[in-house]
Amino acid sequence: MTPRSVLITGCSSGIGLDAARGLKARGWRVFATCRQEADCERLQAEGLESFRLDYADEDSIAAAVAEATARTGGTLDALFNNGAFACPGAVEDLPRGALREIFEVNLFGYHDLARRVIPIMRAQGHGRIVNCSSVLGLVGMTWRGAYVATKFAMEGLSDVLRIEMKGTGIEVILIEPGPIATKIRENAIAHFEKWIDWERSARREQYLSLRGRLYDKKVKKDAFELGPEAVTAKLVHALEAKRPRARYYVTTPTYLMGFARRILPTRALDWLIAKG
Repeated sequence: MTPRSVLITGCSSGIGLDAARGLKARGWRVFATCRQEADCERLQAEGLESFRLDYADEDSIAAAVAEATARTGGTLDALFNNGAFACPGAVEDLPRGALREIFEVNLFGYHDLARRVIPIMRAQGHGRIVNCSSVLGLVGMTWRGAYVATKFAMEGLSDVLRIEMKGTGIEVILIEPGPIATKIRENAIAHFEKWIDWERSARREQYLSLRGRLYDKKVKKDAFELGPEAVTAKLVHALEAKRPRARYYVTTPTYLMGFARRILPTRALDWLIAKG
């Protein structure tokens, strides 16, 4: 029997890498893509099928889809849109270029890749598109405005796509993790340094604390933080359940914020989030 196939992005570490390993162990044919060729070679060395896909590079997206379908004979059962980055900073300090850059990857890349696999899934009569969102796709939190904006936009786009795909056999699903042990904070430093002129900001003193959280070596888990395997467990259900849910929450904060958003007035929710 031909194994089910899935293309996963952002597999160099964290959620994507754990998902690739976990699904391969369950018998899936996994195409574990990474932005850097060196990471692809590392994954190939451990037995994963890996090739390059960079959300900011349209040609690499097209080439990755072509490579995956060439290996399967023209089919693809599932897509897990996962790779993303953060650009910490107060909203008033985010230049236009910072938002343009993060949207290119966190939203436009997801959308471009999904559009390229939909015709394949339509032709075969089935498919699953799983987009990795966040608790920050449900509520906004300070210093995370750029990332929040991309996740809110992705939530809306995914909701509409899910409705439009009704009757095609294609399921569109959101996974919404809270704090997960990944390298996203470490990887955010370069984007912060590139775009945020914090020393000339009206919030300069507040940035001293933010910089400490960014640059200091993490010595303990965040509250309620889970490992990437918690996301993989929800991904398995999203891909293998006969009737998958439209949304999968991961970690306690996502459940709490999802509930709070539904029942609290906006001002009360703002107060709760500000309390941390």
